[in-house]
Amino acid sequence: MFRDDDLISKVPAVTLGFWVIKILATTLGETGGDAVTMSWLHADQNAQNGGYLVGTAIFLTIFVAAVIAQISAKRFNPWVYWLSIVASTTVGTAMADFFDRSLGIGYIGGSLILITCVLGSLGAWYSTLGSVNVDTVTSPRAEIFYWMTIMFSQTLGTALGDWIADDTGLGYDGGALLFGAGLVVLAALYYLSTVSRVILFWTAFILTRPLGATIGDFLDKPVSHSGLALSRPLASLVLLAAIALLIAILPQRPGRHSVDWNSQPRTE
Repeated sequence: MFRDDDLISKVPAVTLGFWVIKILATTLGETGGDAVTMSWLHADQNAQNGGYLVGTAIFLTIFVAAVIAQISAKRFNPWVYWLSIVASTTVGTAMADFFDRSLGIGYIGGSLILITCVLGSLGAWYSTLGSVNVDTVTSPRAEIFYWMTIMFSQTLGTALGDWIADDTGLGYDGGALLFGAGLVVLAALYYLSTVSRVILFWTAFILTRPLGATIGDFLDKPVSHSGLALSRPLASLVLLAAIALLIAILPQRPGRHSVDWNSQPRTE
């Protein structure tokens, strides 16, 4: 029940259902992004053929259009919001692969650059609006910072997932277990400690991306690369259907931001 002194956020309340859909969306981002850049454009066979760049351009266009629709909406719309999230994960997949493979930056270099981008975005958001709490996303300016941070974090998650799976020897299943364990630790900190909820949220948000990336790679990569060799388009359609079903049946309510109106500046 919302009070009169609450502002309704344009993003969903953070619940267990939110995290389940987020993980599925990040997995779809990996299989869907790879379906375009690898299965269709064959960038996995030749990283210099322009496939990753073309895929990035396609998904970035969809992401920008979805975010414009999200910001233009007068109130929280779960379908538009989750479309924007899925679009951010697909563009993150293609962009990370373009930086890491086509430009030759590598997983570690790409991860360091993207961590800097995420921290820079959060820093600019905080210095401009005074908070990076997602419940304060009630204005177009806050939404711009929110979606910028999300795009950087989704791209970072792809680079981290590929680094752990490919360069450390853990493989896709081992990487998924590692990131899953990290989320369990964050959940324990949430319930058993006084660590900032904002810090825990953004850390968990970033970690769900490499978790989804490694799960997605485990599903569609060849058996010779420790994957299950499932069809990327088919896996993407199944994940998309699961996300749509969960959005339809799980309660989708906006977050709320309590405001002390007495402390707000007068406009008259």
